[in-house]
Order: sequence, then structure tokens, then C-alpha cells
Amino acid sequence: MRRRDFLGILGSAAAAWPLSVRAQQSERMRRIGMLMGYPADDPEGQARFAAFRQELQKLGWTEHRNLHFDIRFTGGNAAVTRKFSAELVALTPDVILTGGSSNVAPLLEATRTLPIVFAFAADPVGAGFVDSLARPGGNATGFVQFEYSLSGKWLELLKEIAPRITRVAVLRDSAISAGVGQFAAIQSVAPSFGVEVSPVNVRDATEMERAISAFANSGNGGLIVTGSALASAHRKLIVMLAARRKLPAVYYHRSFIASGGLISYGVDVVDQYRRAASYVDRILKGEKPADLPVQAPTKYELVINLKTAKALGLAVPPSLLARADEVIE
Repeated sequence: MRRRDFLGILGSAAAAWPLSVRAQQSERMRRIGMLMGYPADDPEGQARFAAFRQELQKLGWTEHRNLHFDIRFTGGNAAVTRKFSAELVALTPDVILTGGSSNVAPLLEATRTLPIVFAFAADPVGAGFVDSLARPGGNATGFVQFEYSLSGKWLELLKEIAPRITRVAVLRDSAISAGVGQFAAIQSVAPSFGVEVSPVNVRDATEMERAISAFANSGNGGLIVTGSALASAHRKLIVMLAARRKLPAVYYHRSFIASGGLISYGVDVVDQYRRAASYVDRILKGEKPADLPVQAPTKYELVINLKTAKALGLAVPPSLLARADEVIE
């Protein structure tokens, strides 16, 4: 075979080589750092990651082909969160995804240059994460978890499902601005519902058990669990304590109800992680967090556990059942 003919065959083969194969070989591997507030084996954390990864795949990003994940699970531990925040920043990923005020704050302490997307955060402006919702201005953007005013809705639901309560313990993480803000919102509406509210700080399991048990001893009590990584990490303990002490309890997320809690109202966080994929995609394609406005939630869930209500001797009003997005029987 003459050299000219051989080169012609090579040229034809190259032209016929599927464009998709050549595109895959030329794609640059991008890195996403993820700081998750749950333990690694927690089903809720796994569901959030799965939704995020699936949505990214729809946008053309596939693990091991053009995408690599560096994931750290904190279990809600503040010291571990600070350590893993510094670790992820040192890896210099293209973007970092996280959720919750207790995770966003240490990441911003570790870097003011690497792009950060938060799937949810309460009052990101008040917490100093962004300059404004419309123009974040720095290296972070994402999605609001809820306005603090939503916290008053939890007290309304608690009185609706357990009208006899006159005292409410509010479980909150006082170390984060969201813990302070949520309690203040509940406290501001408490007089209109004829209840006295008192804070219970989330620090460790022993303190929570002691404080909740002491509160329950006085009777006519209820419990509100506000949003925090610590509450999420200890949700099985909190649900168990509420059941043991016969405390009607309202939670900020459905994962507590799946674990046996009474009622929850809050943002569909799995959906928030799905939506966060679009911002990560845009940043990977060259846009800046400073130019991506912080978005409000679009999906809320009201979830009721009838089995738990029965165990507490509560009759759930038909009007409340009619509004529920999910009823666990």
C-alpha cells in the first residue's frame, strides 16, 4: 500500500470516529467539594447527594468522566466542620456545595475566593453570607431555607394539633444566627397563642436529654425543634425524648417525622439540592457567584404522623389533615 493511500485511510477513520468519544477524551475533569452536615451513612444526606448528582448528570456532568466529588461529612460537629472546611478549601475545587448556616460560615472563614453554593441557609443576608439577595457580591450564593417569620407557623401548628399546651420549649443552636433568629420569631408570636416559650440550647446529647426532661416535668408542655445541623444529627434522640416525655412536637423537616416525630413544616430540602445543581453548572461554565441572585424556596411540605398522634392521645383536626402533603399511618 502506498504511503498516500495509507494516510488517506487514517484521515477517513479519524473523521468517522464518533464526535462524542473525542469530546469525552478532551473534557477537563472538574472538582466539586461538598460539605455535608450529616453522618456519611444517614439516609437523608444520601438522598440530598443523589438528587444533586442526578440533576448534574442531566446538565452534562458525569462522575468519573468530567466530574470528581470531594465529600466531607461532619455529623453536625462544629470542630469537625471547621476542620473539613479548611480541608476542602486546601483541595481548591472549582466550586464547593454545602447547606445550612453552620456549614456556610466556616467555609467563608476559610476562603473568600473559591465559589460556594449553599443549597439552603436561613437569612443569608443577616448572617453576612451575601450582601443582598439580588446581588450576593462575594464568593457565595444559593438558596434561602426560610424566612424567620416561618418559625411562628410552627407554634401555630403546635397549638392546632395540641390546643391544651401552655408552655413550649424551643430547641435551637444558639451558636448560629439562625438559632437566635428562629427563637426570636417564635417568641414574638407566643403571646397571641397564650403560651410561654423557653429556649433549650443544642450542644450535646446529655444536655438535651437533661433540659427536655426537666421541662417536661412541669406538664402542659410542647416542643418546637428549629433548624440546625446539630438537631439533624441528633434527630433520632430528639424524637425519642419527645415520645418518652409525651411532648407534642413540631419539627422543621420531614426527616424527623420519618423517624417517628409528630408533625413538620418546612422546605423540601432534597428539592433545594436539585435546584442547587443549576447554580453549580453555571459556575463551572464560567459565571460568578456574585452575579447569581439568592433564590427563595419553591416547595414546602406539611407532614403528619398519625401513629405518633395516637400514641400521644391527640386527635388531628380534619382541617389540618386536609392541608397535609403527606400523612404517615
